[in-house]
Order: sequence, then C-alpha cells, then structure tokens
Amino acid sequence: MSDFSLEMDARKASSGAPPQARPSRRRTGGRWALLAATVLVVGGAGYAVVGHGGQPHPAAAMPAPQVTVSTPLARSLSPRTGFLGQFSAVDAVEIRAQVGGTLTEIHFTDGQTVHKGDLLFVIDPRPYQIRLEQAVAQVQSAQSRLELAQAELWRAQQLKKVDFGTGQNVDQRSADLRADQASLDLAKAAVRDAQLDLEYSRVTAPFTGRISSHRVSVGNLVSGSRGGTSATTLLTTIVSLDPIYLDFDMSEADYLAFQRGQKTSGSRADRVDISVGDTGVYDVHGTLDFVDNALDRASGTIHARATVPNTNLVLTPGEFARLRLEVGTPQAAMLVPDAAIVPDQSQQMVMTVAADGSVVPKIVTTGGMRGGLRVVTSGLTTSDRVIVNGLMHALPGSKVQPQPGSFAYDAADDSQR
Repeated sequence: MSDFSLEMDARKASSGAPPQARPSRRRTGGRWALLAATVLVVGGAGYAVVGHGGQPHPAAAMPAPQVTVSTPLARSLSPRTGFLGQFSAVDAVEIRAQVGGTLTEIHFTDGQTVHKGDLLFVIDPRPYQIRLEQAVAQVQSAQSRLELAQAELWRAQQLKKVDFGTGQNVDQRSADLRADQASLDLAKAAVRDAQLDLEYSRVTAPFTGRISSHRVSVGNLVSGSRGGTSATTLLTTIVSLDPIYLDFDMSEADYLAFQRGQKTSGSRADRVDISVGDTGVYDVHGTLDFVDNALDRASGTIHARATVPNTNLVLTPGEFARLRLEVGTPQAAMLVPDAAIVPDQSQQMVMTVAADGSVVPKIVTTGGMRGGLRVVTSGLTTSDRVIVNGLMHALPGSKVQPQPGSFAYDAADDSQR
C-alpha cells in the first residue's frame, strides 16, 4: 500500500465519519448545476422563441375566466319563526271501575285502537242482576198497594155521597193513595239505580282512541264508586288520536311580532307547518287555534296550541316535532342561491361583477331558506349581478367574463322545507 493511501485512511479515521458520510465536491456541484438548469427552464417559460431581429416576444395573456351571474330575485315574504312542540291528546281518560266486584273478562289487546262503545272489561254482573230483580219486585209490590189505595179511596168517596161515610175517611184514603204512589216512585228509582250498576259492570270505551295496557288481570277484586267518593281501581287509560294537539311556547318577542302581524293583516295567520322526525320536511300541516291569555312570568313565554289532523294515526301523544309559524306582515326580500353565499369569518358576503368585469365583494345579511333560495335581508340591490356559478375563479378585484344565468323560486319547496 502506498504512503498516499495510508495518509488518506488516517484522515478519515481521525474525522470519525465513514467514507460514504461526506459527499464529494464533484457530486455537490452537480446538484447545484441541475437546480440552476431548472431555474433557467422555468424562467424561460415566460418568453416566446426569439424572433427576427433577436428580440424575444412576451407570451399571450391568459383570458379572463367565465362566471355565471344573475340579479337577485325580489319577493315579498312573510317572516316566520320556528318552534319546538310536543303532541298531546285532545281527549285522555282514565278508565276506572264504577262498581266493585271481581274482574271476569278483558276484551282488548294492549295498545290497540278501540272505538267508541267497544266492550273493554266485565266485572261480575251477578250481584247487580240480583239487585235489579229485587228492585223490580219492589215496584210490583208498590204497584199493588197503589191499586188497592185507589179502590179504597173510590169506595170512601161513594159512601160519603150517600151519607154512609165521613169526610175524615175520604181524607185518610187520599193520604194512603199518595203514600203508595210515592212508594211506587221510589221503587222505580231503585230499579233504575240497579240497572245503572248492572250497566257499569260492563266497561266500554268512551271514545275512539288508543288504549294502554290493562292494569288489572282477570280474577282480581276491583273497587268502584260512581261518584268517586271512595278509592277506585284504575283499569287502563285511553287517548284520542285524530285530531291531535301540538303544544309549544312562544317567546315574548315572537308573541309581540305575531300580534303586530295580526293587527296589520286583520286575520289570523293560523297555518302551522310541521316537521316530524329528522327529515327536515314540513309536510304536515295544522291550524293554530289557541294562544293562552297570559305570559308565564318565570319563563317569559306564552303557551300556544295547534290542532293537527291525524287520519293515518302516525302521530303519537308525547312525540316532539318542529313547527314554523308566520309571525309578521309580508316584507320585501332578496333571494339568491345558497351556493352564492360566501362565509367570511363572522360575516356573509356575495361576489358581484361590476360594469368593467371586475369582481366586487358585498357584505350581506342573510335569513332562512325560502323556496330553495337563501333570503338576503340587506346588502344587495335588484341591479347587482351576483356570481351564482364559478366562484372558484372570482377573486376580489380580478377580471372575469360574466355570462347571464337565472334561478327560480320553488313554491312547492317553500311549503315543505
């Protein structure tokens, strides 16, 4: 091995790095040469081929991007507010025993829909049948005594006419007749009372609705009272389903706006649009028919109620739903597609195109969706050309080529969403 090789190995060992750890100057210089060539290529891309005379020609300017523009749609809209409501039954009743005895029959399935007059429960009717028969017998006895009293009074009157009887005897027979008549009336009332108890031993549905589960099984002894003066046994409950109530609360501000709208229009804005579940579609409609007479001092709200048809029985008491209600007079508003709204931190803006083709942003105040379009309450005029398509090319201050476009108000969508 030569002295030069030994010297190089000694230098590498003293540096503490492996032979491959230090790039050669020749290789580093090659990388800089490649980077310089790339810069020259990129820098030369902005010029055309050198023409006659040795002067370079600049490249042709890029044409302005095309965007679709349209003027806002002006429309008179009634302001409306959304609420959260809960369905409740128009009629709800607890079915309780009105006579006591042993429960012998149940004639429904838990949770089914029952109709007015349907038989639900039977309490052992035999004791009440016996009472009825006893009352009927009392009527017959009182009727016989009355007939005897009538005959005795007639005989006393005839004897008095021929001076074989006295006036005192006639008066006595008259009093007996009235007493027997009263006894007959009392016996007849006892019959009606016994008939009522016998009728109440068969418990029927008071109206059409959905029944709950039975709270007492067959064979149990139930307590009953027609007047509710003593403890009675709860048998089940029934709620009506068609129509159904939707209860909700208005804030004081919404209530005042609602009142102002009614005074101005002279008629009640009573249509309520309802969205059930998470569909977001307001395809159920009801009628606002009740607003309470005082605000709740604790919550600052007032209770209101709408009546909703439920012919298919899909709405259930206790279920929540969203609703919206018109709370003011119609007002002028601008409508643009929702895609034309550009969020800018805490503000909203739209991009418009000026007469010279430059993009001009405008800060706007937006409202809800109506007819598939976004409501703009301020910041636009009817002559503004709003960019509705091609916003990715619309930088503030840049030039664009506006192309006319259009959009329409969807009345069917407004009634559902």
